[in-house]
Amino acid sequence: MEDGIGISFSFGFASGSGRGSGEFEKRMDEFEKPLAEAAEWIEKNSSSGEPGFGWFNLPSADISSVIETANWLREYDAIIDVGIGGSALGNLMLHQALLPMYYNELPRNGRGPRFYLADNPDPEKAAAIWERVSGSRVALIGVSKSGATAETMSQFLWFRSRISSKAGGDVDKDILVITDPKGGVFRAFAEATGCRSLEIPPSVGGRYSVLSPCGLVTASALGIDVRELLDGAASMRRFLSEQRGARGNPALYLAAVNRFHEINGRPMAVLMPYSNRLETFAEWFAQLWGESVGKDGLGTTPVRALGAVDQHSQVQLYTAGPDDKLYTIINVADRGSEIDLPTVTDESLSSLSYLSGQRLGTMLGYEARSTAAALVKSGRPVVWIGLNRVDPRTVGALVLFYEYVTAITGRLMNINPFDQPGVEQGKRYTYGMMGRDSYADDAREAERHFADITRVNISA
Repeated sequence: MEDGIGISFSFGFASGSGRGSGEFEKRMDEFEKPLAEAAEWIEKNSSSGEPGFGWFNLPSADISSVIETANWLREYDAIIDVGIGGSALGNLMLHQALLPMYYNELPRNGRGPRFYLADNPDPEKAAAIWERVSGSRVALIGVSKSGATAETMSQFLWFRSRISSKAGGDVDKDILVITDPKGGVFRAFAEATGCRSLEIPPSVGGRYSVLSPCGLVTASALGIDVRELLDGAASMRRFLSEQRGARGNPALYLAAVNRFHEINGRPMAVLMPYSNRLETFAEWFAQLWGESVGKDGLGTTPVRALGAVDQHSQVQLYTAGPDDKLYTIINVADRGSEIDLPTVTDESLSSLSYLSGQRLGTMLGYEARSTAAALVKSGRPVVWIGLNRVDPRTVGALVLFYEYVTAITGRLMNINPFDQPGVEQGKRYTYGMMGRDSYADDAREAERHFADITRVNISA
C-alpha cells in the first residue's frame, strides 16, 4: 500500500469445489454493496460519536495528558499494571513488538521502569510480581472502564495494600487509574483520593482500546514513540477511507474473504506471524476477533500460531487435517538485526554445510514462504501480509487495519461487533459466587449449570 506505511497484502485461495478463488471472485460482486455500506457505517457513526465506534477516532486524539503522565511514570523503578482483556493484551502486544527483547532484564541506564502486568488473578503470579518489585519505588495502574471487573479490582486492592504497607499508608500518590470519565468505581476512587487518572473515551470498548490511554501511557513511559504509533494508525485510516472499492481496499477485501470462508465451511481463522515480536499481536487479535464476531451462532474461531515454532506443532494438521481454516501469515522483511551463520568445517557436521554463510532471519523468511506454499499445495486458502519492518508506525497501522477488518466483518454478519454478552454472563456468575449484593440468583443458576458438568466424575 502507499502512504509510506510499509505493509502489503496478498490473497490466495484453495481450488476445491465451490470454495476456491473462482467461486470467491463470482461472489465478490455480491459483497460489494454490503461492504460499501459497512464502510459508510463506520465513517458515519465514528463521526457522530456513537458507542463502540470511538476507536476509529483515536489516531487523531490529543495525547498531551498521556505524555505528561508517562513522564511521571518514568520516575519509578517499576510499574504494576492491573487489567484484563483488551487493556492487558494491548499493553503486552505493544511492549513485545516495540521494546528491546527481555526488556525487564536489561540494565536501566536511562531506560524506563520495569513493567509487570497483573492480568490473570492467579495468586502465584501476583505474589511473584510483588517479590520482584517490593524493594523498589512502584507505581500502580488500575485499568477498568467500570471499575467493576472482579479480576482487576481484586488484584488492585491487594497490590494497593502491599504498597500502602511499605509506604506507611501514603499510597495514592503512586496510583494511576484509567477509567470512564464520569462514572464507575475507579472514577469515584480517583475523586475521593486525588490519585492520578486518565480517561477511556466512552465510545471505545476494551478490546478496541489499545490506541487509547489504556495502551499508550505505559508504552510511552517505557520508551515507545506513541506519536509515531498514532501516525501510522492515522495513515492506515486515511488509506482505508479513501479506498472505497473493495478490490482496492485490503481491509474490505479481507472482511469479505473471512465471511466467504465462514459460509463455506471454514470456521477457524489462523493468524501466524513469523516474528517473535508479533507473537502477542496474534493473542491480541484472538481476543479482538473472538469477542467481536462470535455471536448468534456465527463467527470463526481465532487460532494463534507462531512461525517457525508451530511448523513443528501445527502445520501437519494445517496441511493434512480437515480443510476448515483460513490462514493468514505475516512476514517481516527487515528484522532489525541479523545473525550470520558460520562456515561449517567439521567433517561430522558436513551435512549442514548448506547453512554456511546463511543468515538466520533470511531462513525464517524462507520458512514463512515455504509454509504458505505448502498450504496452497494442500488446497488451503492463504492470506499473506508483508511488513517492511516492525516499528511504531507499522504496528499502529496494523492495529487500525485489524480493528477495521473486525468491525466490517461483524457488519457483514449482521451482528454488533462492539458488545460481548457472553462475557457479561460469566461476570454475573462470578459476582454471585463471590457474594456480591443482588447476584445471589446468578450464583444459584451457575451452580445448577455446573452440576451438569459433574454428573460423570472419575478420579485418579
